[in-house]
Amino acid sequence: MPFLKVQPEKLSQAVVRQIEQLILRGILRPAERLPPERDLAERLGVSRPSLREAVAELSERGLLVARAGSGIFVADVLGAAFSPALIELFASHEEAVFDYIAFRRDLEGLAAERAATLGSETDLRVVDAIFAKMETAHHKRDPSDEAELDAQFHMAIIEAGHNVIMLHMMRAMFDLLKQGVFYNRQIMFRNRTTRDQLLDQHRAINTALQARDPVAARAAVASHLAYVEAAFHAHLRAERHEAIARQRFEHEQDR
Repeated sequence: MPFLKVQPEKLSQAVVRQIEQLILRGILRPAERLPPERDLAERLGVSRPSLREAVAELSERGLLVARAGSGIFVADVLGAAFSPALIELFASHEEAVFDYIAFRRDLEGLAAERAATLGSETDLRVVDAIFAKMETAHHKRDPSDEAELDAQFHMAIIEAGHNVIMLHMMRAMFDLLKQGVFYNRQIMFRNRTTRDQLLDQHRAINTALQARDPVAARAAVASHLAYVEAAFHAHLRAERHEAIARQRFEHEQDR
């Protein structure tokens, strides 16, 4: 008969499984600090020795990092998604930017479809709440908050799709975007007209999601990223024109 004796599970293994799930589901984020040992043991309902045993195992596996005098942190495992050499290569070639935008258009379109159909009511409330913050930040002169909320908005949609592989892949891609590896997002938000259009595009995405319309949600994402691609093309063209104009000016000064 295909039965095995049930083995009692150590408390430390139950803790390991719970922390693993929180990391896998993206609830515990890279570099996030866990509560102090006493507090965490109380929340989990286990002894501190059991907690220490679980933390030791997770640290050995590279999921947690203990820092003397600072605490226990989720390892920055997503930082290893791309090697430093590949990141440098991305940053030095324009074609990587447009491939990145195309990749986002495909993956985020699918994520929007999933969010519209599979997202819970709480998932959609999170997306809506972030968009409301974008509207508030839109009226400020400094575009940095709006640019940051832009990334949060898109990540919230990906999280609402409930696919952990997509979640970790796209979180790694957005980390590179925040670092300015592909392009400086704040450049797009400095122009008032562009900011208005971007806000309208995010509104369209949010409206489709709240209506649970997967076709409209995917189309709105595609339209938004097509605009981002066109805006980046225009930015590169303007930079090239400015470089030529400076050469002409300098040559004129030397005559």
